[in-house]
Amino acid sequence: MDAEVHGDEIRVGGDARQRFHDARGYGRPLEGNRIALAPVEAAHLLYRGDLETVEGMDFRSFITTRPAGFGPRFLVYLDLRDRGFYLSPAREGWVDDPEGVDLIVYPRGKGPGDGEVAHRVRVVGERADVAARSLDDQVVAVVDEEGDLTYLAVSSVEPGGTTHVEWDEPVAGALLDDRVVVWDPPSILHDRAFYGKPLEGRAAAYEALHLSLVEGAYLAARGLLTLPDEGGVETLVEHGRSVEGDRFDRRLRAYSALRDRGAVPKTGFKFGADFRVYREVTSADDLGHSELLVRVVPADTRFAPRDLALDVRLAHGVRKRMVFALDAANEDTIRWRAVSRLTP
Repeated sequence: MDAEVHGDEIRVGGDARQRFHDARGYGRPLEGNRIALAPVEAAHLLYRGDLETVEGMDFRSFITTRPAGFGPRFLVYLDLRDRGFYLSPAREGWVDDPEGVDLIVYPRGKGPGDGEVAHRVRVVGERADVAARSLDDQVVAVVDEEGDLTYLAVSSVEPGGTTHVEWDEPVAGALLDDRVVVWDPPSILHDRAFYGKPLEGRAAAYEALHLSLVEGAYLAARGLLTLPDEGGVETLVEHGRSVEGDRFDRRLRAYSALRDRGAVPKTGFKFGADFRVYREVTSADDLGHSELLVRVVPADTRFAPRDLALDVRLAHGVRKRMVFALDAANEDTIRWRAVSRLTP
């Protein structure tokens, strides 16, 4: 059986089609019984001893002559094959829609000709940045410096909820440092709509609710909160920008989108996120579990894989789903990407 290099693929003759493609899903068929292999497939067959050499190169020689980035791809390919999957390199002319990923993984028991896809896998090393805009419905396989693999499933989501509470009269508030204080608030504001937090303490002589600046700005923009001296949403937004710069605008856009969809965002500071999000609130005294952690980032952010893994691990540890709100100031909509750990 001969194995020859042709450009960026390896071609194998003999009974290669029956032995490798038809039986085990390697490569793409050529004329007769010949097949074309991608380098990562040829490396795997060399590693297994199914091929002896490729133009005189054994496994060790072959992989050490590969370009940068080949090592992580081979480790992911090897791992997925060991898990019982057939898979194809994402190459133009080999698979449908190869854009943005490295490997197409088929469901167990299925192969390239069955028309089903289990995972679209993108391979990155732990030191390679990942552009937020490039994250799509895919699996990011992160290979660390010791060769251990972490699979992160990315999916597009549209977070929302069922909490829609209305009241007739606007409430009066006042700025106090980096928050808004509402004196004598109507009970519906916190108890039903879950805005703010009551000012508590023993033997308190006043009833008050302090709102975050994003809560205040959201309510003021909808005519549900007033400030002294005709101050309104512009006052709150300017103050928010003075406190945290452009980050305030991003957080306000994400907060507003979530509230408008019926979800209830609250601060996610304790979890290292911008918001924790409740899908449904019937009473502040009987809250359910917040389902999401949301971090709002500029759409042109580049993630370090270790930061993605850290956020996902933390969210999983507190039984929540990690969601990134990708915000671009010149775009009307926010793109929401959920990221979670995956065991293929």
